[in-house]
Amino acid sequence: MKNKSLQEKYAPNNSCWGCGPANAEGLRIRSFPQGEEVVAEWMPQSKYEAFPGVLNGGIIGTLLDCHCNWTAAWHLMNKAGADHPPCTVTADYAIKLLRPTPSNGPVFLSAKIVESADDRATVDGSLSANGKVCATCRGTFVAVKEGHPAFHRW
Repeated sequence: MKNKSLQEKYAPNNSCWGCGPANAEGLRIRSFPQGEEVVAEWMPQSKYEAFPGVLNGGIIGTLLDCHCNWTAAWHLMNKAGADHPPCTVTADYAIKLLRPTPSNGPVFLSAKIVESADDRATVDGSLSANGKVCATCRGTFVAVKEGHPAFHRW
């Protein structure tokens, strides 16, 4: 039996296009804690290419955004000693596309916390392919409160 990802364990009914296990048409990334980082492997399809052989930058952004969001949620859950992660949303996010990302093999995502407060975490992430970092990002992710439209999405 395969290990459950953070998304499958804590939000099996989430329909997010990037990370929702319940969205059959989405990217369905699967993020796993590994020491101080959260990692994922994702296999591109040709429909996500900007042009033949190269992954679209918007897809790269979505992969990193969702993966870093789950990294923040995981961290905030552990920091609070909770049994379920808070529902977090992206407050700010910047990406650097460093080189073309090949789409003929898996891409690898890695993210780690660089700063955190009570209800937010700043995360650095990277996307690699063929052993080379193709994109990096930094974002701030905030745990939402009751009344926010995203509060019950997980």
